[in-house]
Amino acid sequence: MVLPAGGRLSREQLQHAQPTESEKEIYNQVNVVLKDAEGILEDLQSYRGAGHEIREAIQHPNDEKLQEKAWGAVVPLVGKLKKFYEFSQRLEAGLRGLLGALTSTPYSPTQHLEREQALAKQFAEILHFTLRFDELKMTNPAIQNDFSYYRRTLSRMRINNVPAEGENEVNNELANRMSLFYAEATPMLKTLSDATTKFVSENKNLPIENTTDCLSTMASVCRVMLETPEYRSRFTNEETVSFCLRVMVGVIILYDHVHPVGAFAKTSKIDMKGCIKVLKDQPPNSVEGLLNALRYTTKHLNDETTSKQIKSMLQ
Repeated sequence: MVLPAGGRLSREQLQHAQPTESEKEIYNQVNVVLKDAEGILEDLQSYRGAGHEIREAIQHPNDEKLQEKAWGAVVPLVGKLKKFYEFSQRLEAGLRGLLGALTSTPYSPTQHLEREQALAKQFAEILHFTLRFDELKMTNPAIQNDFSYYRRTLSRMRINNVPAEGENEVNNELANRMSLFYAEATPMLKTLSDATTKFVSENKNLPIENTTDCLSTMASVCRVMLETPEYRSRFTNEETVSFCLRVMVGVIILYDHVHPVGAFAKTSKIDMKGCIKVLKDQPPNSVEGLLNALRYTTKHLNDETTSKQIKSMLQ
């Protein structure tokens, strides 16, 4: 596979990539979604949960005041969780639009990534957001505790015919879908993996290589930028490094879900040893979440076709 000449997909250049006339429609649709991404991350980062109120209510089941206090604390939090979940649906729609544009014939994936740098940048931004969201979610057990408490309390209220403010916020059907979403260790990645898999199965007329080559090309660009001193020295800050690392891991995971034999097989177009080495060369505390994403959210890591060396690198 030939990389874009001279590492032309550097983030510095991608950052300033302007959409061409043909990209504008998809670009503008995705831009509306990405504008809200930072706010979603800030909300998630400041999410403290209602652990204290819930514990008090459970320990004193007959104290009406404590029950009301816990419910009052949980309802607005569930409103936030609903907002995060709905954002995942918008992100999925954006991703599908980008996949359609970046895999269409007659261009090769590399040509697409060079021609449509503004869309390639948005694709990278979606992956960057996704990995950041899931890293924050993984370290916040309050999310599932709050939601479980909300559902238990709601069903008890229904049984007792107590009108529940907050039920209008999240009805039973939506609560079921949200419950499945938050039960995942990495819910946003799962949403995107499912969306990519669905995109491939719905576009039977499109060779699967159009999608997998697009993903493997992006993985290679990120790896080369990170492991080549000449490119690495151009990075103006550490945030660019973590951006490239997250995008690299994100496209590996999508590739592994979509490709019939996955990212770890010998025939894979992703240099997995090189990618894992790049991750291992970073300060350990900065990449543990990304290594865990490769360990636990890929599909083919434990296949017999995965070499012992790759498995031991990820142990």
